[in-house]
Amino acid sequence: MPQKTELTNVTYDEIRIGQSAELSVTLTKTQVELLAVVSGDVDAFHLKAEDGTAAPAYGKRTEAAGAVALISSVIGTRLPGPGSKILRRELSFSGDIAVGDTLTATVTAREKRPEANVVVFDTRCVNQSGQVLISGVTYVEAPTGRLVYDDIAPPHIELRRSDAFMELFRTCDTCEPVTCAVVHPCDRDSLAGAVEAARRGIIVPLLVGPEQKIRKAAEDAQIDLGPWRIISTPHSHAAAERAVELARTGEVESLMKGSLHTDELMGAIVPSASGMRTSRRISHAMVIDVPTYYKMFIMTDAAVNIAPDLAVKKDIVQNAIDLDHALGIERPKVGILSAVETVNANIPSTLDAAALCKMADRGQITGGILDGPLAFDNAISAEAARIKGIRSEVSGEADILLAPDLESANMLFKQLTYLAGAEGAGIVLGTRVPVVLTSRADSVRTRLASAALMAIVAQARRTGRYEVR
Repeated sequence: MPQKTELTNVTYDEIRIGQSAELSVTLTKTQVELLAVVSGDVDAFHLKAEDGTAAPAYGKRTEAAGAVALISSVIGTRLPGPGSKILRRELSFSGDIAVGDTLTATVTAREKRPEANVVVFDTRCVNQSGQVLISGVTYVEAPTGRLVYDDIAPPHIELRRSDAFMELFRTCDTCEPVTCAVVHPCDRDSLAGAVEAARRGIIVPLLVGPEQKIRKAAEDAQIDLGPWRIISTPHSHAAAERAVELARTGEVESLMKGSLHTDELMGAIVPSASGMRTSRRISHAMVIDVPTYYKMFIMTDAAVNIAPDLAVKKDIVQNAIDLDHALGIERPKVGILSAVETVNANIPSTLDAAALCKMADRGQITGGILDGPLAFDNAISAEAARIKGIRSEVSGEADILLAPDLESANMLFKQLTYLAGAEGAGIVLGTRVPVVLTSRADSVRTRLASAALMAIVAQARRTGRYEVR
């Protein structure tokens, strides 16, 4: 979280000629890229080096935006501080900035004009080598009264190279609404997520659960249930069984978890008698959007199969490949993860990876390009693979990542979420209808993305682009 601080100003009467203030900052890659976007300096020459990585230096517009912003920060937070109003600037610019540069901005009171409480400041900004990037004067209307701001925190800013969820929403716009049994939506978040998806035309919900609890949740959250049908059941177990029955008889095309435990819903789906099983093993796939990766990818299996053997992994991979086909990816690249990138008899996941690749060669897994074992860095970074001498069509281009087991997949996804700002839309595959397992920690955007993913799969099934076997 950004650190909070207290800001106090210096009034016009308190400012003395020659008084100065300065501020230094070492530029991160995110800061420099944000400055490039703000300044409009998005020329590919400045933004990309020949190898496709971020260029080491940025041009004059970016440099100007960065240095001016730093000078404005000194004026707005230190001298004069809160309540200041910048009237005019007369500045000269030179040089470039790069990630890792330390910029220091200084303002020095040069002249005071009492008729309008104006202070003329000498302003300059230099880099760590002392090179002057900006010099000139800034005219500032200084505050006349004391201002103190408590608990000021800078905004959290996040740059995304792509927005996978927006692609899901755009694709979903072409789909017909999906009839969906929302199972036990008896708290604010699960009910609000379902209703919002309905309002956006993604689903047509049937709310399955104790009617009194559903209506109480709607009342507490000030949600208008409108035309949405409620199928009342005595408790969550009964809600799961009734929802599965609705799916089995074709009354709904999908299921969405509400405020019941995952094992309650899956317990109603997994038994053969439920009619929800196919010839494939049931698995879970998470479509992940990471701000620092250039495209979405699927992580599997982080929710259903605890310690899958080779036969189960085969189905997990095929389920994920079929999901990518539904998303419009014709030949997805599958990275089979392990701790190392070589086959090691003491690491069973490397043996499984090698066997899965050979199964793909023999047509036992179809529709994708498999490679493994791959360590995580080799799967998502072509440069890491190159350094280690790995030649792979998958490295740096992975559309699907198969983890060795549920523990590693779950931990990896949560690390990406909490340390890298990732978002994940999850879906259960290998069932007669798509199933969404939402989490209490899911945002509205994530819940909507999961519903959109479900609608895309349902539409693919309607049109025969996604077979249920």
